[in-house]
Amino acid sequence: MREIIFDTETTGLDNKLDRVIEIGGVELENHFPTGRTLHLYINPGDRKVHPDALAVHGITDESLKDKPSFGEVVEKILDFFGEARWVAHNANFDMGFINAELDRLGRPPILQERVTDTLALARRKHPMGPNSLDALCRRYGIDNSHRTQHGALLDSELLAEVYIEMLGGRQAALGLGTAEMGRRTLVEAEDEVALQLGARPKPLAPRLTEEEQAAHAAMVGTMGGKAIWAKYDA
Repeated sequence: MREIIFDTETTGLDNKLDRVIEIGGVELENHFPTGRTLHLYINPGDRKVHPDALAVHGITDESLKDKPSFGEVVEKILDFFGEARWVAHNANFDMGFINAELDRLGRPPILQERVTDTLALARRKHPMGPNSLDALCRRYGIDNSHRTQHGALLDSELLAEVYIEMLGGRQAALGLGTAEMGRRTLVEAEDEVALQLGARPKPLAPRLTEEEQAAHAAMVGTMGGKAIWAKYDA
């Protein structure tokens, strides 16, 4: 399964008026980074960076003057994502901007069924929160000390680590190695481990005494014929 963990930075908060000015993406294959990334700065045209947004990401109007427009890089973006899932933290925000940019170009939107929201995933997994990217990095022991401001590629790289941990972390590999897990699913790997172990040549002796077994049978007998334990004592 191919996924792109991505993030955007924008001129402001209103996707009907504001524009995408940075996008970063990290490719995962079966929940492992492949090393392929996307990172682009984008000229927002006449739209200026709002001071509040500038305080968050530090991207100035001046630095964007020589950058390509979204229309000039849209093919590069869509080619990089391909048929992969779009994975973002608070995905409604990022997808709102992406789809607004696509709409301005007469392009079809990215459908919700192709999107994973890691914020929603974090809220289900950690309902007491907090579930910001910084908070999740602290929870999973991921070093984000170099994140002094938001940046699309840096945030995507951190989110990729967080996402992998939320799905079970690197222990899910069962010691089979990154490349091998890239070719097989976790279920297949678990099945293989079970096959390698096989059945015991000689069953273990029961650890319950005859008195304990008799006491258990007597207790089950008081539960009636529909008790689930009766199935195991039959």
